[in-house]
Amino acid sequence: MDQRQLLALQLASWQRARTLARLIREAEHLWHVDVRDLQRLGALELDQLLHEVPPGLKPRVNRWLKGYRAATRLS
Repeated sequence: MDQRQLLALQLASWQRARTLARLIREAEHLWHVDVRDLQRLGALELDQLLHEVPPGLKPRVNRWLKGYRAATRLS
């Protein structure tokens, strides 16, 4: 694998982690809305996202979550 392909793979991994962290943060924001339906939707979305994060990306997603000041962390 040449340097260009390696950089492309690293960039793709970084973008996936950032996108997952942003989606998790947005789902968390729904928890603070007073409307029960939106809270339920936020809980379902957050649960689904937590199951979609590949194990290899969890540390990177956690770094983005920390940067976004999100409450959720992946174990």
